[in-house]
Amino acid sequence: QVQLVESGGGLVQPGGSLGLSCAASGRIFSINVMGWYRQAPGKQRELVAKIFRGGGTNYADSVKGRFTISRDNAKNTVYLQMNSLKPEDTAVYYCNVVFANGFGSWGQGTQVTVSS
Repeated sequence: QVQLVESGGGLVQPGGSLGLSCAASGRIFSINVMGWYRQAPGKQRELVAKIFRGGGTNYADSVKGRFTISRDNAKNTVYLQMNSLKPEDTAVYYCNVVFANGFGSWGQGTQVTVSS
């Protein structure tokens, strides 16, 4: 069984910064992809960013140049540094991992609110 523990959400003013982290623990063989998704009220869950084991990354167009995803393979941890935050970034952010065997797992979600 794998657990994903997220941390770092909160309230920030527009233009501010927040960092999220997600640590995977339990019976982990190998993690291929680690990523962050978000879901705003009334909207579908969408990809924010993902990072592959070798370091390659994908970002949603809406966050390019503002968000940075990184990972520590030794710690099975993924990070998301969010800068220049906008009110439209307000959402519940979910960590996601995809293992080498193709199975995936989701975190419980952490709220990010951007408001003055």
